[in-house]
Amino acid sequence: MTADADRTPGRELNRAALAAADGTRRQVPPARIVHIGLGNFHRAHQAWFTDRARDAGEWGITAFTGRSPRAAQPLAAQDGLFTLIERGADHDSASVVASIVEAVDGANLQRFVALMAAPATAIVTLTVTEAGYRLDPSGQPSADDRVLAADLERAAAAARVEGIPPESDGPRTTPGRLLLGLEARRRAAGGPIAIVPCDNVPDNGRFLAGGLKTMASAVNAELAGWIDANISFVSTSVDRITPKTMPDDRVTAATLTGWRDQVPVVTEPFKDWILSGEFPAGRPAWESVGARFVGDIEPFERRKLWLLNGAHSLLAYTGLRAGYETVAEALADPRCLRAVNELWDEAARQLPSRGLGLVAYRAALLDRFANPRIAYPLRQIAADGVAKLRVRIAPLVLAERDAGRDAGASIRPLASWAALIIAGAEFPDTEAPALQAARNQPPRRAIDELVAVVEPRLRADDQVMRAIGRLAAEPGCSAPMP
Repeated sequence: MTADADRTPGRELNRAALAAADGTRRQVPPARIVHIGLGNFHRAHQAWFTDRARDAGEWGITAFTGRSPRAAQPLAAQDGLFTLIERGADHDSASVVASIVEAVDGANLQRFVALMAAPATAIVTLTVTEAGYRLDPSGQPSADDRVLAADLERAAAAARVEGIPPESDGPRTTPGRLLLGLEARRRAAGGPIAIVPCDNVPDNGRFLAGGLKTMASAVNAELAGWIDANISFVSTSVDRITPKTMPDDRVTAATLTGWRDQVPVVTEPFKDWILSGEFPAGRPAWESVGARFVGDIEPFERRKLWLLNGAHSLLAYTGLRAGYETVAEALADPRCLRAVNELWDEAARQLPSRGLGLVAYRAALLDRFANPRIAYPLRQIAADGVAKLRVRIAPLVLAERDAGRDAGASIRPLASWAALIIAGAEFPDTEAPALQAARNQPPRRAIDELVAVVEPRLRADDQVMRAIGRLAAEPGCSAPMP
């Protein structure tokens, strides 16, 4: 515990103390959901929906970390409990979320495989970011991904001996671990299960299904067929702005609830979850707290990816170039606001005119982005730019070009991103080697290579490349726009 944590007021948060405080015998819900990618967004979104569902007592989540064990350690010390602070424009409210019954280091393959094989487990959810699936834009594993290739071999070796490898020899990537768990479920006759990716990838259920089946064939000849017969892949659109937790948020959580929480989560009041697919082993009644189940998720995905996520990327790269640090700061610049609205105008031309409530959705986004009490760092949004731009921006540019228009607004995020990379900005990105190689080229060649990493078809469009080169020379939102 840090010195700051020692000074935080309130009582220690755990299940026994929480039960004693309200005089009830709280039953810990059974672990029926496995989550991969324990982080703030999962806790603000899927964990919140599960905790508030009318049948919450029947559904507990075991959440595994993705890249590091750090997120699990303090949460495990609190029996999985945490405070969710909803930060509106003028006040905060807070509540304790109890749906996570176990927080585990993702490298703990023994526990992961045991739960994946258990018949009681009905759902696997994932929040691993676009890059975490390690699939190329076509939804297939990249032949150049040596880390993934090594993981598939580890999973195949474990399948051959029907055992669980030690942490040092086990899969390290999300697909590798997921395949190891599914193979264990197949051998144990654990029954059907739903896999529910909750990241910003278009048609993310189908996307993951295609890649995972290809990889399964490399692990075990029988596994791919078993996946076809037993696994349902559910596509989703998820939405709730959730910035990083700051040290002062622990004090806010204690002040509002009376509990001393080392890992509270701050989020906006707005939340949205749209799902499309089957749950063969059951699911929580998420619709009881606002989740929507639809037959065709594509229009909702594109609305969210192009309007919310696309505008976030635009503000991140143009705002950073102009010296801003948060979404709210960038949006307060009239030129940035104009750039956002121009991007949205292009997106609206590519979306159905009915059924999506685009006028109200855009107005709500402006209110959410402008919330001065949600300090959403632009550098956080800027991370993994290649994977994000591939799904948030490139498809819109291509659609506008196919329609015979210049895509003048939607190329701006690409141009500002390229300018930042060339100038030496460092953002975490799985494509870092390719970005560094491009950065070492002369500026004009560097822009060409950077755009090709995101979407080769754009690199082949001379008009788009000329416009990107021109916009890259402008200093972000502060520049006059044509």
